[in-house]
This record gives sequence, structure tokens and C-alpha cells, in this order.
Amino acid sequence: MLVSPGKFHRFKLSSKGDRRDELSYLALRKGVGNCMGASKPRFFYGYIVVLVAVIVLLFTQGTFLSFSIFFKPLSEDFGWTRAMTAGAYSLGSVVLGFLFIITGRLNDRFGPRVLVTFCGVILGIGYLLMSQIETIWQFYLVYGLIIAVGVSGGLVPMISTVSRWFVKRRGLATGIVSGGIGLGLVIVPILVNRFISSYGWRDSYAIIGVATLIILVLVAQFLKRDPRQVGQLPYGEAKATIQEAGLGVEGLTFREALGTGRFWLLFLVSVCFGYYRLTILTHFVPHVTDLGISSSIAAGSVALIGGADIIGRIIGGAIADRIGSKRAYQVFWVLAIITLSVLLVAREVWHFYLFAIFFGLTNATKLAFQSLAVAEFLGLRSHGVIFGSHVFAGFVGGAVGMVLSGYIFDVTGSYQLAFIISVAVSILGLVAISLVKSTGREKR
Repeated sequence: MLVSPGKFHRFKLSSKGDRRDELSYLALRKGVGNCMGASKPRFFYGYIVVLVAVIVLLFTQGTFLSFSIFFKPLSEDFGWTRAMTAGAYSLGSVVLGFLFIITGRLNDRFGPRVLVTFCGVILGIGYLLMSQIETIWQFYLVYGLIIAVGVSGGLVPMISTVSRWFVKRRGLATGIVSGGIGLGLVIVPILVNRFISSYGWRDSYAIIGVATLIILVLVAQFLKRDPRQVGQLPYGEAKATIQEAGLGVEGLTFREALGTGRFWLLFLVSVCFGYYRLTILTHFVPHVTDLGISSSIAAGSVALIGGADIIGRIIGGAIADRIGSKRAYQVFWVLAIITLSVLLVAREVWHFYLFAIFFGLTNATKLAFQSLAVAEFLGLRSHGVIFGSHVFAGFVGGAVGMVLSGYIFDVTGSYQLAFIISVAVSILGLVAISLVKSTGREKR
């Protein structure tokens, strides 16, 4: 029986994901492909989802991770110690990590459009409130709760959403999307440094708040949870089974995953990753300026991290598509250990530029691998909530690293010991990923 293209485009699976609907849809897809011959295929909406996801991560993660540019102005203006200043960001990171579990589940159930719209409004309000703080408790409340809620609509929901749109080249797609974080680190630190120099940190936060609110609410309206909402299939589905496409029920539930060693080893990997990543991103600028290097050069180094971050995510995702996330993880953990060791002896400007490049490359790739590892070792059935729990683990590790490193500086007047601990934690991360046992599903 022939089916007209118009009828095919209007066909959608039931919201309940019924197995018979899935089989019927795949059969219909195959039939349409045969009868349409070489006719021009419908534009794949997943590309729009990828573009929007990049923008969302640019504004959510890019602004959140640029806190180090505000670090010294806040600390010096209010007379707070570095441990106190880092404490608010640390609290926000822990709350954010926990919220990622919730937003991951909400995204699985309701989709990203409403979620990102709501979080965009909250995030914009949070940055506007930051421009008005006067006391330490206000700082902790705004950054530790309100801004964390706003940022929680970004990373996990966007990566999880894109994972549903792609079967073939899923690693490359998630790498491109997570490159939005790197793009944010390229653009935001330089702009913020200029804003602070011209208008002060309060007005800078106000500018960020207005821009974030308007843009996130606008782009969120173009998001779709999965291809079924527009009558399409994931990219590359034609050469995949229903299970590989993620339309079926392959994989573990969150409760089942909690009973596996793979879950907890990947959880530990995320803790180690978050520890060294957020420790460096928070204390890198203060460390560089403590050595007498200008804040503009320090901000430029952060932007360089962001540029390398973009390249690293795309390369890392493509590599993981070829060799699997475990092997890719191992390679880049080794590179991260070497890179962090360089920071221990870096003193000249070019040293920090070199470090920024390699830190951006290695930092970026492992974040992309987190989502892929969850999909490969634990499946897609509860991808959002499992991935969210691992991101939470990363922020818990980062919270510990940020406060501990600030305390070490307050006591010793140096970050040297803090960076040595980061190297040791990275070695632990390499060991943990090496112990994850293959399930036979990783490389298709």
C-alpha cells in the first residue's frame, strides 16, 4: 500500500510510546522511503534543536562558569575571604547538581520548551538580584539557590534532548551542543571584564540578567523533546533498530541502575571530573592575577579555554563515536593529568595560554563523554535522570574542590597544594573509568 508524503508527515506516535505504534511507524517510514524514491527529504528538525541547545548552554553555563571574573571584585568590595566568596558558588554548584536530577526527569516527562522558559526567567531575575546584594547571606541566597535554579534548565535537559534526536553521530551532536559552554567561555569572560572595567560589577550583573532573560525565553519556544513530536525519526534511524534509536525501552530504570557497579564507577568518575574542573575554573583567574599578571590577560586565558573547549567537544564526540566513550575517557584523563601538572610550574604569560588551550581541550571532551557513557553503559530508558545524577556528582566534587582550594589559599597563601590535590583526584578518575566493565553494547 502506498502512502502519500503528506500523510506520512502528519503521522505521529502516541505520547505513551506504545510498542505497536513504534513498529507501525518504522514500517511506514520504510514504505514511504521506497515509494518516494529519490524525492527530496523533509528538513530534519534536529538541526534546529542542536542550534537552540547551543544558545541555551552559552547563556546558562557560560555565565555561571564565568564567576571567576567576578571573584576578586566581589571579595575585595565586601572584604570577604576567598573561602567565603567561593562558598556561595560552591553552594550553588551543589544545589545545581541536585536540581539537574530533577530537571533531567522533568525533561524526560514534559520536554524542554516549558522547562527552559521557566528557568530562563528565574536565571535573569537571579542576575538582576546579584546587582543589588549588600550582605553575605544575600549573596549565598541568590547564587546558591535562585541562580542555581535558573541554570538547571541548561546542561542536562539539552544534552539529554539532543541524545533523543540522533542515533548515528550522537557523540558528534552532543559534542557540538556542549560546545555552547565553550562558546560561552569565549564570549562572556571578555565581555564581563570590559563591563566591570567600564560600569562596575553591579551593572555588569544587571546587563547579563536582562540579556539572559530575553534570549532564553525567546529561543526556548523552538525546542522539541524528540522527533516524534514533529513526525520524524532520529537521525540515522534507517540503519538502526528500534532499541538503538532510543524509541523502545532498552536500558535500565534509575532504580535498576543504582544496583549496578557501572553506575557507581561512572558516578565516581564524575565526582573526580567536577572536582578538578570547577576548582580550576573558579580559582584560575585569582591565581593568575596573584602572580602579577593583568586581569585582561587572565580573562583572555579563560576565553582561550572556551575556544579550545569548543574544538575539544566536537573532536571528543567524534572520537567517542569511533572508539567508544570508555577508551576516549581514558585517553583524555591521561592528557588532563599532564595538563594539570603543567599548572604547578606555570609562571609566565605564555605558560598560562598554553595551559588554557590544553585544559579547554581535555575539560571539554570529558563532559561530552558523560552523556555518551550513560547511554552506552546504562541505556536510554532513564537517560535524563541518570545523566542528571552523574552531573550532580560532578558538582558535588566541584563544590568540595572550590571551598577546599580557597581554604588552602587562605591558610598557605598559595594554590600549589590545591593543584597537587587536583592532579591526585584526576588519577583516581582514570582508575575509576578503567574499572568500568564492558556490557557488549558500547560500540555498535
